[in-house]
Parts: sequence; structure tokens; C-alpha cells
Amino acid sequence: MVRFENVAMRYGTGREVLRDVNFALEPGSFTFLTGPSGAGKTTLMKLVLMAEQPSRGVISIFGSNLAALKRSELPPLRRRIGVVFQEFRLLDHLSAFDNVALPLRLAGRRAGDFRKDVEELLSWVGLGERLDDKPPTLSGGEQQRVAIARAVVAKPEILLADEPTGNVDPEIGERLIRLFVELNRFGTTVMIATHDRALIESTRARELRLVDGKVIEMRGLR
Repeated sequence: MVRFENVAMRYGTGREVLRDVNFALEPGSFTFLTGPSGAGKTTLMKLVLMAEQPSRGVISIFGSNLAALKRSELPPLRRRIGVVFQEFRLLDHLSAFDNVALPLRLAGRRAGDFRKDVEELLSWVGLGERLDDKPPTLSGGEQQRVAIARAVVAKPEILLADEPTGNVDPEIGERLIRLFVELNRFGTTVMIATHDRALIESTRARELRLVDGKVIEMRGLR
């Protein structure tokens, strides 16, 4: 699904945030991405999402070398990826329900076909009573859960999540991880960036650790 070959990334004329990064995500794999703050976890995920271009090296997504693709060919690939970044990127003028439903509407599905699925998903993340509430009225943790629900509602082929349990209590965090594991069980390739060692140790998933800009494999494939 994803392959990095000798990938490096720098912003402007600064030092390389990532250097000589090599790894692959196999279809249906579940991977934790770890490392200290500033190690480049978010940058690496943005490269997978095709939101940034590497300074050097080769990135292949869904079997395509990104450097060989036209700009117009990238959006269809991005739509196959669900993503949760720490800034959430919710639309303040839409309700929680409509934020979650947005990927389905953009895919051409009718509200009558997905209303039950969206309501059940919001209930699963603990927001069943907040369907009509807009992001400015929700707490940071609640906004995060809306963003997670939006990322998984279309059952993406790849799910990227940056610290998805960072702003929620342990009970909700456990429920979210169960959601990711269930999604993975049905075939989604999952990569989660986290500092939560208890979360990592609760699974048998692979762990990739960023150290000095390079990826080190800490544990093998699940």
C-alpha cells in the first residue's frame, strides 16, 4: 500500500526533518508510529497523504510512484485515505452529523442511504446526543471524536491517525482503538502516531520508531 525508499524531507533551507527513511505498509497491516515530539511523525504522515512532497527519495502509494503522477491524479488517491490530524479541520458551519457525513456526500451517496450508519458511528464515539451540535460548541476531545468518525465513515483503504487518543479519557480511548482494530480487521491498513505506551503494549501491532530522522522497526508485523 505504501513504500518509502531513501526518503528525506526538509522545509526550506533548514535541516532534514526526515532522512533516508525506508519502510513499507503492507495491505491490511496495523502499525504504530512513535518517537519524541519533533521527530517528524506528522511530517511522515503528510507525505503518505501526499500533502507534502519529499526533498529526495521515492514514495509509492497504491503501487504508483508519486513523482511520476500528474497533479490531477493525486486527489483520487487521497480520497482512498482517511486521516485524523491534531488540528481536526472540521467545518464550523456544519453539524457533527454533517461533518461526519461529508465524505459520503462527496462520494455521491444519498442521505437516506447513510443516515443510520453516521448516527451509529457518532454514538460509538460517545456523541450520540450531539448530532446537531456544531464544532464551536464542542470540547477539543469531542471535536477530535467527530474528526475520527469522519475519517473512518467511508471505510478508507488506509487510515492515518495522529495522536487520536490524546484528548479523550481512557474509556473513550479504548473504544476508539477498538474501532480502529475492527476497521483493520475488515481490511483497512492503519497507521497511528502516538506517545501512549500503554496503548501500544495493549496490541500486538508493529511499531516503527523515528529516531534522528530515521525509521527503526521496534516490533514485527501483527
